[in-house]
Amino acid sequence: MATAADARGTELGRYLKARRAQVRPEDVGLPAGAGLRRTPGLRREELAALAGVSVDYYIRLERGRETNPSPAVVDALGRALRLRGDAYERLHELAELASGRNSDLPACSDHTVRDSVLRMLESVRPMPAYVVNRFNRVLAANPPARRLLPGLWDWPEERRNLTRYLFLHPVGRTLYEPWKETVASSVAHLRAVAGADPDSPELTALVGEIAVKSPEFARLWERYDVCERGGGQKNFRHPQAGPLTLTYEVMRLARTGGQRMVVYQAAPGTPDEAAVLGLDAAGERQSQSLLSSRG
Repeated sequence: MATAADARGTELGRYLKARRAQVRPEDVGLPAGAGLRRTPGLRREELAALAGVSVDYYIRLERGRETNPSPAVVDALGRALRLRGDAYERLHELAELASGRNSDLPACSDHTVRDSVLRMLESVRPMPAYVVNRFNRVLAANPPARRLLPGLWDWPEERRNLTRYLFLHPVGRTLYEPWKETVASSVAHLRAVAGADPDSPELTALVGEIAVKSPEFARLWERYDVCERGGGQKNFRHPQAGPLTLTYEVMRLARTGGQRMVVYQAAPGTPDEAAVLGLDAAGERQSQSLLSSRG
């Protein structure tokens, strides 16, 4: 029977194998050799030699049979794989998980959003803002955010996941521009933030569903690209508001097991700001109309 340590070691092995496949021999000063290589990227023995470990030891790492690599070995593998930034940190994180040295990681949130956070969502209106858990499930949103992401709220609460929306909702597949860059960034971000709990049932179910229904997601997920976003810019082609370019900031919420608040902004005095204000005003009109009809 497989143990938790086996599963953690296997996740480290998958990461090493995926990243090895993305490094060409010529990238690290090795000859490509004659003929077609059966293995994409580096061979196991090539990576082992570059990292200064035995081939047998590296094979056990990749197969999940070795679960306690030293920090020095992890550093050497990271250099050999030419990992930088989040991808390098992810390697160390998986090595820690495999060894069990970071067993004090926080558990996943129970999906409850604190009242103080809900008040913050209202305080940033008319700018759209929402709260997601570690795996991008939307837990709360203010009215302009609900209108920024049309169609998401038609799904049952437990299915309102931004990654699922991007790949499987017809509006989600047309809302963001360019879509391919947006989804690649989203999958890399999910890989990064899910690192502390790669065997979570919620994550496993989400990835399994989308991978079956979207070959593009399956391809991106297997690349093991990692990039944790703290903010940036997104372009929308909104069905009601038209073209929008908004900046956004991502803030981690303390003591929540990975919840994050995402707040969008538009430059003052721009058509983008006017469009966002229109989204909020439309919601107010809708609310007033609903109240009137009930009266």
